[in-house]
Amino acid sequence: MIDPRQISESEWEQTPLRVKHLMQGLMERLSRVEAALEQLQQNYEQLHLENQQLRTESQQLRSENEQLREQLNQTSQNSSQPPSQDPPGKVTLKPKEKSKRHRGGQPGHQGCQRKLYPPEQCQSIQDHFPGHCCECGKRLRGVDLQPQRVQIVELPPLEPVVSEHRFHALECDGCGTWTRAFEPEIVNGKGYGERLSALVGLLSGEYRQSHPMVVRLLSEVFGIEISVGSVNQLRCEVSEAIATPVAVAKAYVQAAPTVGSDETSFRQGNGDGGNPKGKQGWLWVLVTPWVCYFAVALSRAQSVAIELLGATFSGNLITDRYGGYNWLEVSQRQVCWAHLKRDFTKISERPGVSAEIGEALLESQRQLFEFWHRVRDGTLSRAEFIAVVAPIRQRVQAVLSETAKLDIGAKEKTPLAKTVRTCRKLLKVESALWLFVTTVGVEPTNNAAERALRPAVLWRKSSYGAQSEAGSLFVCRMLTVVTTLRLQQRNVLDYLTQACQAKRQGKSPPSLLPSNCMIANSHTTVA
Repeated sequence: MIDPRQISESEWEQTPLRVKHLMQGLMERLSRVEAALEQLQQNYEQLHLENQQLRTESQQLRSENEQLREQLNQTSQNSSQPPSQDPPGKVTLKPKEKSKRHRGGQPGHQGCQRKLYPPEQCQSIQDHFPGHCCECGKRLRGVDLQPQRVQIVELPPLEPVVSEHRFHALECDGCGTWTRAFEPEIVNGKGYGERLSALVGLLSGEYRQSHPMVVRLLSEVFGIEISVGSVNQLRCEVSEAIATPVAVAKAYVQAAPTVGSDETSFRQGNGDGGNPKGKQGWLWVLVTPWVCYFAVALSRAQSVAIELLGATFSGNLITDRYGGYNWLEVSQRQVCWAHLKRDFTKISERPGVSAEIGEALLESQRQLFEFWHRVRDGTLSRAEFIAVVAPIRQRVQAVLSETAKLDIGAKEKTPLAKTVRTCRKLLKVESALWLFVTTVGVEPTNNAAERALRPAVLWRKSSYGAQSEAGSLFVCRMLTVVTTLRLQQRNVLDYLTQACQAKRQGKSPPSLLPSNCMIANSHTTVA
C-alpha cells in the first residue's frame, strides 16, 4: 500500500480529485491511529513502571513480613532474649520422664543434720533426768556420758553499742583562756563504727536495699536511727575502702590464664555530672575461678574491652560473638556454644534450605556435648575426646563453608540470605569454636560470666541503674567484692568491716586475692 505522505508534488498534481479525497481521508485515519498507538505505548510504559514498583513493594513487604515473623518467634531458645520475656506458651519444654524414685532421701544418702554448737558457746546448759523406769516405774541409777543434745537457737534483743566521748573544756590559771580537748578522728568522724558502715554497704550492695529501706531496717532490727543522707555517706566510705583491693583484683584477672567476659546494659544518670550527654551505660564482667571483676563504662566499644583486659592480654577468653573482642587473636578465644545453639535453632526455624542447614548444625552440637559431658564425668579421656571431635568439626566446617558459598545480594534480606551471612561470620572465627577441646580449663560456654551478671541484672531491674558515676563505682566495686568472696567462701561482712577499719586507721586494706592454700586445695580436688 502506498503511503500518501511519500507521493511527490508532481505526482500529487496528476492524481485525480476523487483519489486525492480518498488519500486525504486515509491520512487523517492514519494520524489518528498513530496517535492512539502512541497513547497506548505511553499507557503501557506507565503500567509497566507501576507494575515494577508494585513488585518491588511486594518484595519489600514479604521481606518485612518474614522479619516480623522471625521477631515474633524470638524466644530464649533462639536468641539472647531472657526466659522472663518469653510469651506464655511460646516455649514448650521437653517433658521429663517420670522418675521411679520416691520423694526425699534415697537409699545410701548420708543426709544433712543441723549442726550443733560446741558447749562453750552455749549461754546455758540444762540437764534433764528421767524420774522412774518407763517399764516398771522403779528408781533409776547410773550416769549417761552421751546424753541426747537438743539446742534451741534464739536471737538476743539487738541493741546498738554506743560509745560516748566527752571533750571537756578547762580554764587556764594564767590567762583565763578556755581550752577544750580535741580528737579530729572522733570529732570529724562519721559518727558510726566500721561494722555499721560495712553492714550499710552490704545491705545496699549484695541485698539491693534502697536507702529508705536500710533506714527502716536499722531502726526496727537494731534500734539505730540514721538518716538517708548518712546511708549515702557510709556507702561512699565503703566504696573508697575497697577501691584498692578491687584495682588489684583487676590486675589479677588480666594476668589469669582463662577469663570469661560478658556485658549488659546498665543505666547511669548524671547526678554528679559524670554523664552529661546521657550515654547508655554498660556493666562489664571478667570472671576467673577465684576472682571476678566488674566495671561500668559509658560505652560498649572495643576500646573498653582492651582497657579492661589489658592491651597485652595473653590468656584465653570465653565470650559470645560480639565484635568488641575481635582485636584478640582467634587462637585465644572460645566462642560460647550456648549462643551458637541459639543461632542454629534460629536458622532451623527458617523456611526452605535454612531449616536443613540449622538441623545439621544442631545435630553436630548435640553429639559434641554428649561427648563433653562424658569428659566432665570422667568416663572419656581428653585424648579420646579430641579424636571423636575431629569428624564433628569437619562436618560443621563443611556445612558452614557450603552455605557461605551461596550467592546472595548485598542488600538481600531473605531468610536464606540471613543464614548465609551468619555462616560467613562463623567461618571467620571457626577455630574459636574448638579451643575447649584441646585446652584444659576452658569451658565451651560462657555460663560463668552470665551467672555472675545475674545479680547485677536484678539490681538494675530493682533500682533502674545508678544515678551518678559514684553510684556506678559503688555497684561495680561491691559486685566485685561480693562475687569474689563468695567464690572463695569468705565472710563478706567481716571483710568490709576490716576494709573500713583499715581505711580509718590509714593501713593497707585486706586483699581480695585467693590464698595459696585455696589454690592448692582446688588443684588437689581436681586431681
